[in-house]
Amino acid sequence: MALIFTTDMRRAYRDLCVRHRRNSDFLRDVSDGVPASGFSEGARYSGLMRTVFLVALALGCGTSSPAINECHDPGTDDATAACLAPAMPPAYYVEEAEKYFDTLDINEPEDSIPTYHAQVARWEWPPWLKLTGYGAEDMIDTGLALRELDPSTVPERDCRFFETQPFARCFVVFEYDEGPCPIYEEFTFNDAGEMTFIEAWSDLPGMLPQDREADRWAEAPDVYRLANLVPGLGNATGTLDLNSEAMIRAARRNDDVADFAERAVDWSRAWGRELFSADPDFFAQGCGWSHDE
Repeated sequence: MALIFTTDMRRAYRDLCVRHRRNSDFLRDVSDGVPASGFSEGARYSGLMRTVFLVALALGCGTSSPAINECHDPGTDDATAACLAPAMPPAYYVEEAEKYFDTLDINEPEDSIPTYHAQVARWEWPPWLKLTGYGAEDMIDTGLALRELDPSTVPERDCRFFETQPFARCFVVFEYDEGPCPIYEEFTFNDAGEMTFIEAWSDLPGMLPQDREADRWAEAPDVYRLANLVPGLGNATGTLDLNSEAMIRAARRNDDVADFAERAVDWSRAWGRELFSADPDFFAQGCGWSHDE
């Protein structure tokens, strides 16, 4: 039976670990002992605090998160994205990022589509709805649907290549009927040049992972990005195993990895739940539009 962590359970588990991490008599750190469970549909447990307490005793509190943008588990199926070096010319990565924005620009041809990995994921940080695409077919279908349901253009684009993952990073401005929407977006690739992970933030004050003035392109080693935390994105193909021991360990260390892995089991259902619970004007908040528009 798979153990599914709800958001409240993860928070309570994390808080419990923080309170008792220094008390070795209360909880031993057995972070290397991984349970035979993964992120799949299964029964949810009742009695939140009792469950959290028992899980903490059984698993121990995870160790602190590893360095965010360093390579971990190189040469294995669980390698992180930072383990990969560019395998294509710099212009290739910029062109692929541009093609991604073409899919969301009604002025560009519909067949201008980047080379997606079959398991490509798109994560859009709040106020956006987190996992908003998973799988090449769904990404393509979603782009086509948005051309009809929520048409936009992307007239302002500044995409650049970087020697370290994510290899392509862009500042863009979408144009909607309601007005402009500034976005910062990063793109991770595998050795074949396939796009494996897309990560986006609103380019409004306080919403970026970096200091826009001091570190415009998010090159500091401590910039927080999910793409460099997910195990598997750094193997040669960038293929993920949501139930791998490495994924489970990473999820125990980091709430966002756990959130991603759980949502990826059924991304469209998770997206629907997130949309239902979101603030009605979340889009306006992310774009910087006034509430009166």
